[in-house]
Amino acid sequence: MKLEVFNINGKSLGREVELPADIFGLELNEKHEHIVYLAVKQYLAHQRQGTHKSKERNEVAGSTRKLHRQKGTGGSRKGAITNPLYRGGGRVFGPRPRTYTLKMNKKVSRLARKVALTSKATKNRIFVIEDFTFEAPKTKNYLSFLQSMNVEGEKCLADVKSLMLLNAPTLPQAPKEPRLVRARGRKKAMQPELNKAYEAACATYNKEVESYDQALTQHEAVIDNTYNNIVLSCRNIPNADVLNAKDLNVYEVMNADYVIITESAIAKINEVLSK
Repeated sequence: MKLEVFNINGKSLGREVELPADIFGLELNEKHEHIVYLAVKQYLAHQRQGTHKSKERNEVAGSTRKLHRQKGTGGSRKGAITNPLYRGGGRVFGPRPRTYTLKMNKKVSRLARKVALTSKATKNRIFVIEDFTFEAPKTKNYLSFLQSMNVEGEKCLADVKSLMLLNAPTLPQAPKEPRLVRARGRKKAMQPELNKAYEAACATYNKEVESYDQALTQHEAVIDNTYNNIVLSCRNIPNADVLNAKDLNVYEVMNADYVIITESAIAKINEVLSK
């Protein structure tokens, strides 16, 4: 499947980009609908913190004196003022802290994202644009970009949900600190050699830490100048969202009317979903 590449002003650049057929060109069936349902259900369940809690009868502060005798009064049995029948008493079977996480196999989760992208591609709701950035975070810049892409259709812009996928640079991996190995028993004679190897590993580790700090500084600069400017420009627009390609999820794709993908994000999506 080939799509035209547009610039930030909504004009075609005269070239096309090939979308992976195994991601954007699946043959959909009824089973795929259920897979998407499971993925959306898992996403929404993971949004719940599960910190709800109400006090039960044994947790409510109050007297434990029996209010009246068990029989002969014509009333119900009341053991204490903390009885759930009374106002301020404990709650029967109240909510307790719990986790709402749902397990989903990796292959099924990967297939659900492919199905979501395929469904948008078959409806011609996917646009590809060249990589761009804003010099400063401004809402009107992103708003004019959406209008130039004509994603509003016949409805006003606030009623149309748009999702843009960016390829944000990945965080550099920190080096692992070497561990000193102590020889024991018959191997004690090897300790000087192990110490030399450890000192050499520490010297290499210090160099790796310096390069890691430099890469981290460059990463933060790139994030601030490219990714964050676009995210900050978008966050005040209703029904518009920006997502990192590596964080692609089914709910965001299915909830959007249009999906806008940068050229570099296509390669990242292919890398993530082809594992």
